[in-house]
Amino acid sequence: MIDLTARQIQILRAVIQDFIETAEPVGSDTIDRKFSIGVSPATIRNEMVQLTKQGYLKKGHSSAGRIPTPVALKLYVNELMREKELTVADEVAAKEKVWDSRKEIDEVFSQITRVLADKSHALGLAMLDKHKLYHSGYANLLQMPEFYDIKVMRTVLQLIEEVSLLSEIFATNTSDNIIQVVYGPELGNRNLVSLGVIHTSFKVGEVQCELAVIGSSRFDYPYIIPMMKYMRTLIQDIVE
Repeated sequence: MIDLTARQIQILRAVIQDFIETAEPVGSDTIDRKFSIGVSPATIRNEMVQLTKQGYLKKGHSSAGRIPTPVALKLYVNELMREKELTVADEVAAKEKVWDSRKEIDEVFSQITRVLADKSHALGLAMLDKHKLYHSGYANLLQMPEFYDIKVMRTVLQLIEEVSLLSEIFATNTSDNIIQVVYGPELGNRNLVSLGVIHTSFKVGEVQCELAVIGSSRFDYPYIIPMMKYMRTLIQDIVE
């Protein structure tokens, strides 16, 4: 159950959307200027203080603004956001990338990771039966300010090389949704605090399949989540 008022939900959604867009801590003046909340900046500020006390926001390192916590982001993904409907062009473009490779499973999953990387602007991953790993889009991580720190980037690359660690992430189910979201603080490594992982697990015949995108926590969730649902269905239709 959401323990927030309608106004707090409105403000929290605004903070999350602005943070996803800018990667910067969000202040009450920004919310007042960019979103039609209908209350004064002082009231917004007071509500943001309450949201911080409730664990949905935290202070940014370099400003008085706030950033959403993993708890807030999961609330957004599971209950507050509105998924976009994929266009026919989106679906056709994704299908065309993999259709010609449908008879070669290695090539299918190689193409799938390229599509995931392109659509998410992050790192696309696929894993079969916990040992065969496909990946694409490393350069995308270098476009995100969260990965400018070499320690963070090195830790992410090491994570990709550890199939056992990836398997642990893919086994993490924090909701009943077919698309799961895991955040850095849940992984117990301070270099991964800004990390976000969106993943889904399913079987094709007897083969266990995992699809994922790895990047900052600032994904375009309303678009990426339905895209991953479509890719999951596409794989099942093509391979079976």
